[in-house]
Amino acid sequence: MRGEFLDLDGYRLYYYAAGTRGAGEPVLFLHGFPTSSHLWGDVVRYMPAGHRLIILDQLGYGRSDRPGHAAVNVAAHAHRALAVLDALNVPQACLVGHDLGGAVAQWLAVHAPSRVSRLALVNSVGFDAWPRWKTRVARALAGVARRLPAPILAGEAYAALVPGFADGDEARRALDVFLRPFALAPGRDALLAHLAAQRPGDTATLDLGAVRAPAAVMHGARDPFVPVAVAHRLHRALGGSTLDILPGARHFAPIDAPDRVAAVLEGLLKR
Repeated sequence: MRGEFLDLDGYRLYYYAAGTRGAGEPVLFLHGFPTSSHLWGDVVRYMPAGHRLIILDQLGYGRSDRPGHAAVNVAAHAHRALAVLDALNVPQACLVGHDLGGAVAQWLAVHAPSRVSRLALVNSVGFDAWPRWKTRVARALAGVARRLPAPILAGEAYAALVPGFADGDEARRALDVFLRPFALAPGRDALLAHLAAQRPGDTATLDLGAVRAPAAVMHGARDPFVPVAVAHRLHRALGGSTLDILPGARHFAPIDAPDRVAAVLEGLLKR
């Protein structure tokens, strides 16, 4: 694996690459809120040989720059993902999206279909069904959040997200990595910007029936944030898609069940 930064429109986006450049179908992995490319680490290890794998930190997450005044809604993330593919000379890729990353992948499948060879959605938001984030973190947006020390706000996010993992130890390890960029003052503003950008309207109007790319939908059976019913709706909307409900997995299925996620992706890449 190798990690690099891309300079795009005044911002640096970090990605790491695995697999084989120029061999097989490229795969672009898109994480969700509030994670990073680290989400996909174990999935990548199980992926079949012969594919170029591109694992991105979206703007404001992981090692990528903080967003500043840049938009962090679904369309903005999608346009940056296209810019990444352009910079890497990838004309078309299989898109794999988790949570918010799934919304970005859906947007691209609808608005840039020639760039999407296949589509995989993992515990994805969709339609008007997004987590309401009725936690102290989300409620803070209406009040004192911008006056809270960044570590306290990051701690609130930590407590709210632990139930999304099947294993408490894995949750602690992963969240330590995911929330590290938000533990300083600029990170607090980025975290609040990401929360404010969680808008169901970004996916509610997408015509998924127009998507012709082969698709796979996966969902942790015990997801406390995005109901399994959303996966069933996505499966019905994406004609010819497969549906896999992953027993025991919660919201962060790429960490809870990386081997099963990779197995479904392998099947999708063979279709």
